[in-house]
Amino acid sequence: MRYEFNFIALAPYWEDFLSGAWVTIQLTVASVVFGLIIGVLCAVARRSQSVPLRTVAGAYVETVRNTPFIVQIFFIFFGLSSVGMRMPILIAAIFALVINVGAYTAEIVRAGMEAIPEGQIEAAQALGLSRFQIYRDIILMPAIEKVYPALTSQFILMMLTTSIASQISAEELTGVANNIQSNTFRSFETYIVIGLLYLVVTFLMRGTFWAIGLWAFPRRRKLGMA
Repeated sequence: MRYEFNFIALAPYWEDFLSGAWVTIQLTVASVVFGLIIGVLCAVARRSQSVPLRTVAGAYVETVRNTPFIVQIFFIFFGLSSVGMRMPILIAAIFALVINVGAYTAEIVRAGMEAIPEGQIEAAQALGLSRFQIYRDIILMPAIEKVYPALTSQFILMMLTTSIASQISAEELTGVANNIQSNTFRSFETYIVIGLLYLVVTFLMRGTFWAIGLWAFPRRRKLGMA
């Protein structure tokens, strides 16, 4: 069986490919920003002395980390709509992505917090720093610096996970590709193109996170860790 490649058939759809890539980037940026906020708050909550706070944060993290993302996004888009809580497709996709990445981010950040030596915290207390100052300067920022490579990997993995949003008809990169291949019957060529586009977005993200790391953590650059 011989197969003849015909990428020319995809040329009329180049704007659709770029539009899908742009939606993927938008989903990723929103999910990274809000997911990081939720992750940090949950990491702090899981270290809290309040038992109810620890329990709620722990239940959220374990529930999300032990269920498939496709089930989560179906629950948010289809399940909630059945009880009258309807959301636009992109809002539902962002909501699901934020909830998902927030749980994984919480565990990564918490691991970084646990790695902070107790002696540093005790020294900060001896110097009279407030609880907020200790968490911000002695625990949180050094913890994020320690786990920054793991966080960037998680966020890139989350960007690839946005492809599942096509299952609720989100017009991101994979959703657009599904429409194009159904129109052109050029599945092989279509998915080769979006595979390359995902690679481009991945390298752009890596470069962006590298630049952010240089700016936010100059000590890593001085130590040759960036």
